[in-house]
Amino acid sequence: MGKQDLAWADALRRAHYPPERNILPAHITLFHHLPPQALSEIKQAVKEITQYSAPPITSLQRLIHLGSGVAYQLHSPELLDIRMDMADRFHGLLVAQDQQTPRLHITVQNKVSAKEAKELLNRLSLDFEPRSFQIKGLALHYYMDGPWKLIGEWPFRG
Repeated sequence: MGKQDLAWADALRRAHYPPERNILPAHITLFHHLPPQALSEIKQAVKEITQYSAPPITSLQRLIHLGSGVAYQLHSPELLDIRMDMADRFHGLLVAQDQQTPRLHITVQNKVSAKEAKELLNRLSLDFEPRSFQIKGLALHYYMDGPWKLIGEWPFRG
């Protein structure tokens, strides 16, 4: 995310996500589990994609209720195209969850009661307006059963 959009989204996440579960800054998940045995190939794919792609045009579209949380849905056909390109490259290696087209979003609250989530959704909806949103690049992380370890970040340069 761009610096301003990351600061905004992360401030919301710190304010509303249960602190004991908030182990990551705000983020947009394109894949939940890429095969670690293909790490060098994955890194090469990300490098190529970001080298030749411009930052995808993205907008903050609406708030969504997650049942036990709240997120902001993003609209970005270009980012979905990038994600589909990667999914095609790693076809046969993806877990079932990653074989589906994702609903791009930024989670600002999760793992709370449905009532608490609905209250936040209503509160945030009062002044929400769709707007442009900046995506600066792609990053890869290792899940470490708690904190995440950064593998690398690559800015869009196309």
